[in-house]
Amino acid sequence: MIQLTGAGKRFGPKLLFENVNWLVTTGERTGLVGANGTGKTTVLKVLAGQDTLDYGRMVATKGISAGYLPQDGLSLSGRTVFDECLTVFADVQAMEREMEMLTRRMSELDPAGEEYHAVSDRFHRVEAELRSRDHYTIDAQVGTVLSGLGFSREDWTRPTEHFSGGWQMRIALAKLLLEKPNLLLLDEPTNHLDMEARNWLEDYLKSYPYAFVLVSHDRYFLDVTVSRIVEIWNHGIHFYSGGYSRYIELKTEQRATLEAAYRNQQARIQQLEAFINRFRYQATKAKQVQSRIKELDRIERIEIPPEEKAIHFSFPQPKPSGRIVAEFRHVSKSYGEHQVLRDVDFIIERGDRVALVGVNGAGKSTLVKMLTGAEPLSSGDYVVGHNVEPDYFAQDQYKELNTSATLMDDLGEVSPRSTLTELRTVLGCFLFGEDEVFKTIGVLSGGERNRYALARMLMQPSNFMLLDEPTNHLDIRAKDLLLEALSEYSGTVVFVSHDRYFVNKLATCVFEVADGEVRVYPGNYEDYLRRKESAAAMEAATEAEAVPDTTPEAASTEVSKAKRLNPIKLRQMQDRCTEIEEEVARREAEIAGYETELADFKNAEETQRLMGLVAAGRESLEALMREWEEISREIEENQ
Repeated sequence: MIQLTGAGKRFGPKLLFENVNWLVTTGERTGLVGANGTGKTTVLKVLAGQDTLDYGRMVATKGISAGYLPQDGLSLSGRTVFDECLTVFADVQAMEREMEMLTRRMSELDPAGEEYHAVSDRFHRVEAELRSRDHYTIDAQVGTVLSGLGFSREDWTRPTEHFSGGWQMRIALAKLLLEKPNLLLLDEPTNHLDMEARNWLEDYLKSYPYAFVLVSHDRYFLDVTVSRIVEIWNHGIHFYSGGYSRYIELKTEQRATLEAAYRNQQARIQQLEAFINRFRYQATKAKQVQSRIKELDRIERIEIPPEEKAIHFSFPQPKPSGRIVAEFRHVSKSYGEHQVLRDVDFIIERGDRVALVGVNGAGKSTLVKMLTGAEPLSSGDYVVGHNVEPDYFAQDQYKELNTSATLMDDLGEVSPRSTLTELRTVLGCFLFGEDEVFKTIGVLSGGERNRYALARMLMQPSNFMLLDEPTNHLDIRAKDLLLEALSEYSGTVVFVSHDRYFVNKLATCVFEVADGEVRVYPGNYEDYLRRKESAAAMEAATEAEAVPDTTPEAASTEVSKAKRLNPIKLRQMQDRCTEIEEEVARREAEIAGYETELADFKNAEETQRLMGLVAAGRESLEALMREWEEISREIEENQ
């Protein structure tokens, strides 16, 4: 579909990437990863035709449509949200208007005349095209996408200019999804989405009919949406089959294999050099020495590329609080006639890590502010425990910083016992490197200031941290550091985050804020989802019992459900799982081989043949993975 050959790009004097060979195929489902500043956004812009290469070339199939969603910066105005989304179907609407005109024209003409037949012929052609475009479902399509991305029905009729930047990006994403380009290019699409909208987008992309390449710092999102990872690293790109977790495994394995090969090669080089040096001047060994010199010259030296250092930093621990940290008793909160919370009761204990979940506007941020004491209660009681010291990280925390201080000086004041190296390490983890640590806070963007404010808070933590969207503006590496710091933190945390992996790993309790209530679910996010699904299933079963199905087929189904697999059948299924895993590994190796061949362009016919093999291989892989999932699920149910 699109082929990059020998591609390279610079940003001023800095080389981003070079000698890149990449064929973006019809079935592409790729996550583009790499450290900040390696060129991920630039690659997306090149594929979208919005930027050019400095070296190499890009060839695209005729008729390809690429749709690009940037991280931010889009602003829409002049229409309602719904009408803005309908602009995607401008050509369909034009055909509908033409049909109306043709209908009127036909009613005015003589059915026996030639002009009538010409108009009638055009009418039928337009009608057929409209049917193929499902024009009757356009409004439904728009409504489905807007609802999935978190827009209420009331929002549909509001002017787009009334929405903030994050919601503007949601509108732009909605338009792109409705447009359905055959190459979708998404740069951080989950940045402005809450958990529910992110989950909806995840399901949407799973069934997206065309190719997509996306950049995301949400590892769970990458795991469930993509089938290949392309990493920009060391000025080149590297391909890995599978999602983000599989990429980490493969990269670790490849590194270990490379290091082992390097050690073996170095041992052999030392042996050869020792022999040559020992017998160089002995005539009787001249032939053997020359043989080893030639062998040494033929060795293609293995180089170990530089590796990102694993960063571990122990943040200071706070003084302990009492066992009960916070308690709400019959708390309600209203703004005028709008009631946000109603008769809420809960207790937060020392060491709890509470994740607040719920759709945007449900009241999560309001609840956090009430826990800080910054937002008054409308009714009820809020009891703060013994020795509890709340500290609040807001989405606009940067407004509280001293804008004239440099990052290093300000952080040094917060943590005077830390060395300069430790301060630089922490700032580096939060994406402030080299000379950036000497910038004044005032010159930073809002996102950069928030990143710094988070690092600052961790250097001097209270024993009750209240964090509203702490993972915004962080890459995966910075999120991992924050996750590690909060996991080792001995105090109590209440937090809002839309990063599912982060929530799942950190939370020990989930508070669902919905319909004015706060429902408490012990465990992490996956436990919360299981309990929700179980409750929904029980409710559905209760409703089904009210109208029992007494047909023989239903009775037979119930009997079959009660039966468990016999041990022999179970063993056969386990063996089949192993066979599939081995077959998947073989197919992945075959596909990788074809892709390597594709990188070396010979002619159009060979490229088409190899593309067909790659597509067929991926289709086969998906079928194998579906079979593996079905068998694995049945095995789990019978163990």
